Amino acid sequence: MAEMATSETNTAARGLIVMDIDSTLINEEVIDLLGEEAGVGDRVAQITERAMRGELDFREALAERVGLLTGLDESVFDRTFARVTFTPGALELVEEAHRRGWKVGVVSGGFHQVADKIVAAAGIDYCLANQLEVVDGHLTGKVISEVVTKESKVRALHEWADELGLSREQTVAMGDGANDIPMILEAGTGIAFCAKPKTRAAAPHSIDERNLMLAWPIIDGKQ
Repeated sequence: MAEMATSETNTAARGLIVMDIDSTLINEEVIDLLGEEAGVGDRVAQITERAMRGELDFREALAERVGLLTGLDESVFDRTFARVTFTPGALELVEEAHRRGWKVGVVSGGFHQVADKIVAAAGIDYCLANQLEVVDGHLTGKVISEVVTKESKVRALHEWADELGLSREQTVAMGDGANDIPMILEAGTGIAFCAKPKTRAAAPHSIDERNLMLAWPIIDGKQ
């Protein structure tokens, strides 16, 4: 399930940071960008917002949104990645983490076809995301992987930490949506980043400014 992305496992790692991609590592929601490409951006964005607030079942919301993408040409992934912008401080946080001997992973309800490009650009070590089905060069409107849920985000946190020989206290989790709450609470340090009210209320720490480097003093202070 949990995939190694760009670098070899280092059992001497000092810690592990796991974060959501959409609206955390990057400023956008990738599925909303795909919806815009399909001409249904407003419909998709409304469903995304309700799902992130915890008002909708995530699996059902994902299936509904992905269904609206049926027929898109697979070149949409390159166009969508070209529109992605990293959150201020994101690349600096990854660089600082690596400099300090940490590993960084991302968990996303988005899709490997775009997430892998984001991971490669940022030099991130681990990635868990959904996989969209593409047949004859077009999206079928279906997800062909196990759907990434709040439970699988927690499993990824544990699996990656175990691979690295790290304790729970040596892990950090960050995200903005309701489906990030369990991993935020499970990690040694949990941070809500520019989060929905439900997530912010649940998290031990919160950051309300869009600058991911503001996480480092929280992380460093726990060491």
